[in-house]
Amino acid sequence: MNTVQLGRSDLQVTPVCLGTMTFGEQVGEADAHAILDRALARGVNFIDTAEMYAVPARAQTYGATETILGNWFARRPEARNKVVLATKVAGPARGMNWIRQGSLDLSAADIVAACEDSLRRLQTDRIDLYQIHWPVRHVPAFGGIYFNPVNERAGSSTIHQQLEGLARLVAAGKVRTIGLSNETPYGVMEFTRLADQHGLPRIVSVQNPYCLVHRVVDNALDEVLYRQQLALLAYSPLGFGLLTGKYDQSGIIGAAAPRGRMSIFESMQKQRWGRADALAAAAKYNALALRHGLTPTQMALAFCYTSWRVTSTIIGVTTLAQLEQNLDAHGTTLSPELLAEIDQIRWQHRDPAQ
Repeated sequence: MNTVQLGRSDLQVTPVCLGTMTFGEQVGEADAHAILDRALARGVNFIDTAEMYAVPARAQTYGATETILGNWFARRPEARNKVVLATKVAGPARGMNWIRQGSLDLSAADIVAACEDSLRRLQTDRIDLYQIHWPVRHVPAFGGIYFNPVNERAGSSTIHQQLEGLARLVAAGKVRTIGLSNETPYGVMEFTRLADQHGLPRIVSVQNPYCLVHRVVDNALDEVLYRQQLALLAYSPLGFGLLTGKYDQSGIIGAAAPRGRMSIFESMQKQRWGRADALAAAAKYNALALRHGLTPTQMALAFCYTSWRVTSTIIGVTTLAQLEQNLDAHGTTLSPELLAEIDQIRWQHRDPAQ
């Protein structure tokens, strides 16, 4: 698989990235290692994780995914130098008291301490891309759609202070590059502006959702990324399984629902991906794929794989078969006519999983 430059950095990553948030919950360690082995054999050199994984987040599995990855590196030490390793520090941990005692802040000291913990779990001396998982500021994310200044958090660490914490890690050689996740155009611009103003490390990437039922990136963030030369790491390209077609007939709830994270975990059914509007829009996209001789998975992944906006698409799998299917979709192209029909559906349904 070819590689592409990660933003302005000197890192070269594959356009497909293996996401690992299912490791430690839906996927046991032995199966996770088999998936990692196969991804590496297929040429994938980019792996993404986070301190809060596995998902759904709970105290019992906090850090489990990084631990599984660390054990893989210990078993296959040659693999560490073959992959670009990305992980994330959790943002304000509302409702997750096992992360920094549920703190609603993320100070420079918190960032440094979290990174040290991740390095220990990952059994490595460096993280290639260290990302802030979600903003300290109150922003509409994970299903929220409105910013409201009433919800501002007084006394929280500033973006400048967060950059200073990240700078300490870069200076120590523990982090090579930094990035953001679940960020807004304002946040991205502030991080780049303050970095340039104060001589601090500059972000190289933004990891946000991007798929057929969630194209908010297209509503201004794409211009910011382009002009600031930042990489978009697109997560949830299959909309938590909605864009595979498996839920079209049965839905996500009930005995007939196929096994998948949306049907297994009740908490996920109440999130953005479980909205009736998201299911309805996904069914239209899936039917469109079939009319054009593609599987829904092929079309949804190709939409991300071929977008000029996307540097690397993060795929999450629970089986080797899913991994092969997702990797085999790379190289699929979508005709201008099909892309126009995709836009027609978006015009009708907009971004129901926002």
